[in-house]
Amino acid sequence: MSISVMEILLKLWYDSGFPSMSWQQVVMLCVAGVLIYLAIVKKYEPLLLLPIAFGVLLANLPMANLMAPPSDGHAGGLLYYLYQGVKLGIYPSLIFLGIGAMTDFGPLIARPSSLFLGAAAQLGIYVAFIVALLLGFDPKEAASIGIIGGADGPTAIYLTSKLAPELLPAIAIAAYSYMALIPMIQPPIMRLLTTEKERKVEMTQLREVSKLEKIVFPIIVTIVVCLLLPSVAPLIGMLMLGNLFRESGVVERLSQTAQNALINIVTIFLATTVGATAVAETFLRPETLKIIGLGLLAFMFSTAGGVLLGKLMYILTGGKVNPLIGSAGVSAVPMAARVSQIEGQKANPGNFLLMHAMGPNVAGVIGSAVAAGFFLSLFG
Repeated sequence: MSISVMEILLKLWYDSGFPSMSWQQVVMLCVAGVLIYLAIVKKYEPLLLLPIAFGVLLANLPMANLMAPPSDGHAGGLLYYLYQGVKLGIYPSLIFLGIGAMTDFGPLIARPSSLFLGAAAQLGIYVAFIVALLLGFDPKEAASIGIIGGADGPTAIYLTSKLAPELLPAIAIAAYSYMALIPMIQPPIMRLLTTEKERKVEMTQLREVSKLEKIVFPIIVTIVVCLLLPSVAPLIGMLMLGNLFRESGVVERLSQTAQNALINIVTIFLATTVGATAVAETFLRPETLKIIGLGLLAFMFSTAGGVLLGKLMYILTGGKVNPLIGSAGVSAVPMAARVSQIEGQKANPGNFLLMHAMGPNVAGVIGSAVAAGFFLSLFG
């Protein structure tokens, strides 16, 4: 029995994903395209945004089944298995290991008052939490939405995977998208809340921090924070272990691996699989728009909280603290610190705020993890 060319073509057509593609999937492919554009053309946090965008694209291709769980003796999709690292909280903790190995805690140790700026810049977390409750989200969902204000993608993923995994796609994409847009979101708020005189302030050079201080610091922070909030031990423990690798000076190979190969591999797995959770059926809902709006609100209040406390410190120190460094209290390391530097130099070309801003920036990493631990203690 012969088969015509037309029958072969029709069979290929009906076996393909084209006939089963819904308009919602087309919308999600367009969303993926916009994110790819922002990552490649605008260079908005491309290391994160590009794999997230491609994960969105892969998840919304009909019949690809890359996120399909195993069933009836058939293996699950590739991304389903890689996603278990997100679901079990493994990837965020490994990302923190790399961040710790890459980060110099010296500015925070040299100026411990930076801890207050890092704490103040978590204001948006609690504002968004309260507003989310008022909008009808339950406490676990509201906590997961609020943590977006910490500007810390791994912490947002870790907390949401524990409390409200059904919201993970919207929260992860909102968190990383707003982190990428920090150079656009923060400067208008910083300029609105400060005077030109305040922005021109040149801060005195930080004291030199000894090697002993740098070694003891991660050990003490681990003990204190993990005793207070045991639920956040995976994040803080890995962050401080990575930093101890860096500062000890005796495990250079481990430090380099954590800073480079390990964090790069984990970032690929984490970002791609998080993007792949954004399937049309669960992502295109009114709740997603609410989450995106609340995420922006959280970022704005976090920036404002850090700057306003910076203004208070400016007053209390007789003009020795530039309030701009307060905005770096959100934990997007080191991007938020660079924004403080750029805004400071716009007001005063001779201003060098980067190292001063790194103190609040590092404090913000710890602060957002502590906020996550607080929510896990309440609702976990």
